[in-house]
Amino acid sequence: MWDAMITVGRIVRPHGRRGAVVIEPESDFASDRFREGAEVHWLRDGTPSAVRIASSREFRGRWVVTLEGVTSMSEAEALRGAELRVPVASLRALDAGTFYVHELHGCAVTTTSGQLLGRVARVDFGAGTPVLAVAGDDGDEVLIPLAEDICREIDTAAGRIVVDPPAGLVELNRAARR
Repeated sequence: MWDAMITVGRIVRPHGRRGAVVIEPESDFASDRFREGAEVHWLRDGTPSAVRIASSREFRGRWVVTLEGVTSMSEAEALRGAELRVPVASLRALDAGTFYVHELHGCAVTTTSGQLLGRVARVDFGAGTPVLAVAGDDGDEVLIPLAEDICREIDTAAGRIVVDPPAGLVELNRAARR
Protein backbone atom coordinates (compact mmCIF):
# COMPACT_ATOMS: atom_id res chain seq x y z
CA MET A 1 0.00 0.00 0.00
CA TRP A 2 2.67 2.55 1.05
CA ASP A 3 4.88 1.93 -1.98
CA ALA A 4 1.91 2.41 -4.30
CA MET A 5 1.30 5.93 -2.96
CA ILE A 6 2.78 9.19 -4.21
CA THR A 7 4.81 11.52 -2.01
CA VAL A 8 3.30 15.02 -1.91
CA GLY A 9 5.44 16.53 0.85
CA ARG A 10 7.94 16.04 3.65
CA ILE A 11 7.80 17.33 7.18
CA VAL A 12 10.82 19.61 7.62
CA ARG A 13 10.51 20.66 11.26
CA PRO A 14 8.12 21.63 14.04
CA HIS A 15 6.61 25.11 14.08
CA GLY A 16 5.70 26.64 17.42
CA ARG A 17 4.70 24.85 20.60
CA ARG A 18 1.30 23.45 19.70
CA GLY A 19 2.25 20.65 17.32
CA ALA A 20 2.28 22.45 13.97
CA VAL A 21 4.84 21.31 11.38
CA VAL A 22 6.46 22.88 8.34
CA ILE A 23 6.01 20.88 5.14
CA GLU A 24 8.19 21.09 2.03
CA PRO A 25 5.70 20.36 -0.77
CA GLU A 26 6.51 17.92 -3.56
CA SER A 27 3.34 18.68 -5.46
CA ASP A 28 2.26 21.26 -8.01
CA PHE A 29 -1.09 21.23 -6.23
CA ALA A 30 0.09 22.00 -2.69
CA SER A 31 -2.81 24.33 -1.91
CA ASP A 32 -5.18 21.43 -2.58
CA ARG A 33 -3.07 18.71 -0.92
CA PHE A 34 -2.49 20.66 2.31
CA ARG A 35 -5.82 22.46 2.67
CA GLU A 36 -7.75 22.22 5.92
CA GLY A 37 -9.72 18.96 5.98
CA ALA A 38 -7.55 17.19 3.38
CA GLU A 39 -6.37 13.67 4.12
CA VAL A 40 -2.79 12.50 3.64
CA HIS A 41 -1.03 9.32 4.68
CA TRP A 42 2.06 8.81 6.80
CA LEU A 43 3.97 5.98 8.40
CA ARG A 44 3.31 5.71 12.13
CA ASP A 45 5.30 2.99 13.85
CA GLY A 46 6.01 1.48 10.42
CA THR A 47 2.33 1.27 9.48
CA PRO A 48 0.71 3.50 6.84
CA SER A 49 -2.29 5.39 8.13
CA ALA A 50 -4.41 8.36 7.17
CA VAL A 51 -4.26 11.68 8.97
CA ARG A 52 -6.43 14.76 8.44
CA ILE A 53 -5.09 18.29 8.20
CA ALA A 54 -6.68 20.38 10.95
CA SER A 55 -5.32 23.74 9.77
CA SER A 56 -2.88 25.06 7.21
CA ARG A 57 -1.37 28.12 5.67
CA GLU A 58 1.28 28.77 3.07
CA PHE A 59 4.44 30.52 4.21
CA ARG A 60 7.32 31.32 1.83
CA GLY A 61 6.73 28.35 -0.48
CA ARG A 62 6.21 25.89 2.35
CA TRP A 63 3.14 24.97 4.37
CA VAL A 64 2.61 25.35 8.09
CA VAL A 65 0.17 22.59 8.98
CA THR A 66 -1.47 21.18 12.06
CA LEU A 67 -2.22 17.46 11.78
CA GLU A 68 -5.05 15.94 13.81
CA GLY A 69 -3.72 14.28 16.94
CA VAL A 70 -0.39 16.15 16.97
CA THR A 71 -0.64 18.65 19.81
CA SER A 72 2.86 19.30 21.15
CA MET A 73 6.25 20.41 19.93
CA SER A 74 7.80 17.07 20.94
CA GLU A 75 5.18 15.13 18.93
CA ALA A 76 5.85 17.41 15.95
CA GLU A 77 9.62 16.98 16.35
CA ALA A 78 9.20 13.20 16.16
CA LEU A 79 7.70 13.69 12.69
CA ARG A 80 10.75 15.48 11.27
CA GLY A 81 11.61 13.97 7.86
CA ALA A 82 8.33 12.05 7.56
CA GLU A 83 6.85 11.69 4.09
CA LEU A 84 3.24 12.55 3.41
CA ARG A 85 1.65 10.56 0.61
CA VAL A 86 -1.64 10.20 -1.24
CA PRO A 87 -3.13 7.28 -3.20
CA VAL A 88 -2.52 7.38 -6.96
CA ALA A 89 -6.30 7.31 -7.46
CA SER A 90 -6.59 10.72 -5.78
CA LEU A 91 -4.38 12.43 -8.37
CA ARG A 92 -6.15 14.83 -10.67
CA ALA A 93 -6.07 14.36 -14.42
CA LEU A 94 -3.44 16.49 -16.14
CA ASP A 95 -3.59 18.36 -19.41
CA ALA A 96 -2.20 16.66 -22.51
CA GLY A 97 1.58 16.86 -22.65
CA THR A 98 2.03 17.09 -18.87
CA PHE A 99 3.02 14.26 -16.59
CA TYR A 100 3.45 13.34 -12.98
CA VAL A 101 7.06 12.62 -12.04
CA HIS A 102 6.23 9.09 -10.93
CA GLU A 103 4.89 8.35 -14.43
CA LEU A 104 8.32 9.11 -15.93
CA HIS A 105 10.27 6.83 -13.56
CA GLY A 106 11.32 3.63 -15.28
CA CYS A 107 10.48 4.80 -18.81
CA ALA A 108 12.91 3.57 -21.46
CA VAL A 109 14.72 6.46 -23.13
CA THR A 110 15.78 6.05 -26.75
CA THR A 111 17.10 8.50 -29.31
CA THR A 112 15.21 9.26 -32.51
CA SER A 113 17.74 6.97 -34.25
CA GLY A 114 16.74 4.08 -31.96
CA GLN A 115 19.73 4.03 -29.57
CA LEU A 116 18.64 2.92 -26.08
CA LEU A 117 20.15 5.29 -23.50
CA GLY A 118 18.61 3.58 -20.46
CA ARG A 119 15.70 4.14 -18.10
CA VAL A 120 14.62 7.18 -16.13
CA ALA A 121 16.00 6.73 -12.62
CA ARG A 122 14.85 10.10 -11.28
CA VAL A 123 13.82 13.60 -12.28
CA ASP A 124 16.00 16.41 -10.93
CA PHE A 125 14.55 19.84 -10.26
CA GLY A 126 16.56 22.97 -9.77
CA ALA A 127 16.71 26.35 -11.35
CA GLY A 128 15.18 26.12 -14.77
CA THR A 129 14.26 23.05 -16.77
CA PRO A 130 13.75 19.69 -15.01
CA VAL A 131 16.31 17.04 -16.00
CA LEU A 132 15.79 13.32 -16.59
CA ALA A 133 18.54 11.24 -14.97
CA VAL A 134 18.76 8.23 -17.28
CA ALA A 135 20.58 5.15 -15.96
CA GLY A 136 22.19 3.02 -18.64
CA ASP A 137 22.81 -0.72 -18.49
CA ASP A 138 26.55 -0.01 -18.28
CA GLY A 139 26.10 1.99 -15.07
CA ASP A 140 26.51 5.34 -16.82
CA GLU A 141 24.06 8.13 -16.12
CA VAL A 142 22.99 10.58 -18.79
CA LEU A 143 21.23 13.83 -17.94
CA ILE A 144 18.60 14.85 -20.48
CA PRO A 145 16.73 18.18 -20.14
CA LEU A 146 12.98 17.61 -20.02
CA ALA A 147 12.33 20.09 -22.80
CA GLU A 148 9.95 19.79 -25.76
CA ASP A 149 12.67 20.37 -28.34
CA ILE A 150 14.69 17.44 -26.89
CA CYS A 151 12.01 15.07 -25.57
CA ARG A 152 10.13 14.53 -28.81
CA GLU A 153 7.74 11.81 -27.64
CA ILE A 154 6.65 10.86 -24.13
CA ASP A 155 4.34 7.87 -23.87
CA THR A 156 4.04 6.96 -20.20
CA ALA A 157 1.44 4.27 -20.91
CA ALA A 158 4.00 2.47 -23.09
CA GLY A 159 6.86 3.41 -20.76
CA ARG A 160 8.80 5.12 -23.55
CA ILE A 161 10.48 8.48 -24.11
CA VAL A 162 12.06 9.35 -27.46
CA VAL A 163 14.70 12.07 -27.34
CA ASP A 164 16.59 14.09 -29.94
CA PRO A 165 19.53 15.39 -27.92
CA PRO A 166 21.79 18.10 -29.32
CA ALA A 167 25.02 16.78 -30.85
CA GLY A 168 27.48 15.73 -28.15
CA LEU A 169 25.07 15.92 -25.17
CA VAL A 170 25.02 12.19 -24.46
CA GLU A 171 28.78 11.78 -24.92
CA LEU A 172 29.52 14.87 -22.81
CA ASN A 173 27.31 13.60 -19.98
CA ARG A 174 28.95 10.18 -20.00
CA ALA A 175 32.48 11.61 -20.11
CA ALA A 176 31.77 14.07 -17.28
CA ARG A 177 30.62 11.23 -15.00
CA ARG A 178 33.72 9.08 -15.49
